[in-house]
Amino acid sequence: MFNYRKFEEDQVEFVTVASIDELVNGERMIFEIGDLPVALFNLGGQYYAIADLCSHDDGPVAEGELEGLEIVCPRHGARFNLETGEALTLPAVVDIPTYPVRVVGNEIQIGIPITED
Repeated sequence: MFNYRKFEEDQVEFVTVASIDELVNGERMIFEIGDLPVALFNLGGQYYAIADLCSHDDGPVAEGELEGLEIVCPRHGARFNLETGEALTLPAVVDIPTYPVRVVGNEIQIGIPITED
């Protein structure tokens, strides 16, 4: 599982996904990078990016309610930590990927793992 707290620069490719003006405090964006579903959150000026994929049933998770740094899956109520991707409650038992986020100038960039073909 890819966790943005544990990565080397050569393991990711940063992709610009939005400007800071497009994602105001308390908002989220859901999009795809290639075929990877991703959700980006702005919470108090801190940015978090997770895979928009509940590990319980492969459904979307990012449209769920936010409670602090936890996202609640709208389908079955599993909770995940936005910083670590950790599955916090049943029915999910497997963590979800999280991705590094950086701001360069006015651009928000997400680090996507580089896969070797």
